[in-house]
Amino acid sequence: MWVKICGITNLEDALHACKCGADALGFVFYPKSPRYIDPLKALDIVVKLPLHVKKIGLFVDVTAEEINLTCKASGMDMAQIHFEADEVFFKALEIPFLRVIRAEKRENIQQHEGTLRLIDAFVEGYGGKGERLPLSWFDHRDNSQIILAGGLSVDNVDELKPLGFYGLDISSGVEQSKGIKDKAKVEAFIAKAKA
Repeated sequence: MWVKICGITNLEDALHACKCGADALGFVFYPKSPRYIDPLKALDIVVKLPLHVKKIGLFVDVTAEEINLTCKASGMDMAQIHFEADEVFFKALEIPFLRVIRAEKRENIQQHEGTLRLIDAFVEGYGGKGERLPLSWFDHRDNSQIILAGGLSVDNVDELKPLGFYGLDISSGVEQSKGIKDKAKVEAFIAKAKA
């Protein structure tokens, strides 16, 4: 299973996640987040990482132009879009993107069916609240194009595997404090997800 470790703020955590087998790392370019990282500081980390690990920038309420500039400046491979935007916006992006669906009800998970998308629990504000979606929403359906986020941990990764998600995106569930990863939790989570 594909695994993304999000909310990377330092080189040590980034290298450790890569060593443990992370497929992608997330960098938060939302200034109100406690996991915010300056694009140039992100670039300092990115240039020291293996090429095969995807670097994904997380954005909230900014223009396509700003995303293009930030991704270029920080060496991102992809943008993760945490807000509603029209097709004109998506056409203006010069980088691959991942839409985020902040699901409030079961029907929401069907949005953008047929494309790879990230599904998180809706919360007021953005990011890192650790809220979980009811797993019953994902029963008896094809989840192979869904990356699940929200409330994930070493303790619940096993119950997610039978549902056939494309991947998992975790941040607060592998932290010792906001923006600082717990090495043992990162290692255990990735190992369980890929077992």
